[in-house]
Amino acid sequence: MTNERRVLVHPDMDSLIAAVAARFLTKLTDLLDEYQEVNIALTGGTAGGTGVQQAVAESPMRGAIDWTRVHFWWGDERFLPKGDPDRNETQAHEALLDRIPVPAENIHPFPASDEIPDIEQAASAYADELRAHADPALRLTVPRFDITFLGVGPDGHIASLFPEHDVRADDERLVIADRNAPKPPPERLSLTLPVINSSQRIWMVLSGAEKASALGLALAGASPIEVPAAGAQGRRRTVFFVDGEAAEQVPQNLIASSY
Repeated sequence: MTNERRVLVHPDMDSLIAAVAARFLTKLTDLLDEYQEVNIALTGGTAGGTGVQQAVAESPMRGAIDWTRVHFWWGDERFLPKGDPDRNETQAHEALLDRIPVPAENIHPFPASDEIPDIEQAASAYADELRAHADPALRLTVPRFDITFLGVGPDGHIASLFPEHDVRADDERLVIADRNAPKPPPERLSLTLPVINSSQRIWMVLSGAEKASALGLALAGASPIEVPAAGAQGRRRTVFFVDGEAAEQVPQNLIASSY
C-alpha cells in the first residue's frame, strides 16, 4: 500500500475549488466501481467545505454518480442546535446534500446540542455510530473513509484539533468533546487524529496567504501537537490542494506536477 504526500498548486481559489470538485467526482466514480458503498468525510470552511461542495452540486458530472451508495460523515462539528447556520452539517446541506439524491440514512451528522445536550454523551453517541459502520475487512473500529476532506486553519489546526490542545497520535478515543476550543464556538466535537489517519485518502484544501506559514510548517515536519496538519497522513495518499498564495512557503521540490 502506497502512502504518498503531494502538493498540488492552483492559480487562485476559484480554480482550486473547481479542480478539487472535478477530481472528487472523477475519483468517486472510480471508487464506486471498486466498492459497493463509499464513505466520504466532509469538512467545514470556505474552500474545502462549502466551496467544493457547491461546485460538486453544480457540476454536470454529478448526474453520473449513484448517490444512494455514498455515505457522508464529518470530521468535526460545532456543538450547536440542529439547523444552526454555523454547523458544518447545515452548510453542507445547503451547498450539496439537499441538491443530490442521497438517502437520509446515508447522512451521518454529529449530534446537535438540542438532540443530546451533554457534549460528552454526544461524543459517545457518534463513536457508536462510527463503530456501527466499521469496516471489518480493514480491522477498523470506524468506517473505511475513502476520502476525508480537511481544511487547515492559519494556526495549522485540522477538524477541531487545535495546536497544544488535545492532539494525540496515540489517542484511543474515536471522538473528542472539546468544551474550551480556542476558536468560537468553544464547544466542539471532532474525530481524533488516529481516526482521521485511518482514512484511505486525506485531501487538505487551503487557500490564501494566511495559510502559507501553516502549510510550510506542516510539510517541514513540525510536531502535530504544535501544527496538527503535520500529523494528518492518509493510509494511501495525502494531498494538499492549495492556491498560489497558500503555496508561497512550499519548496519547489515538494510541488507535484499532477495527482
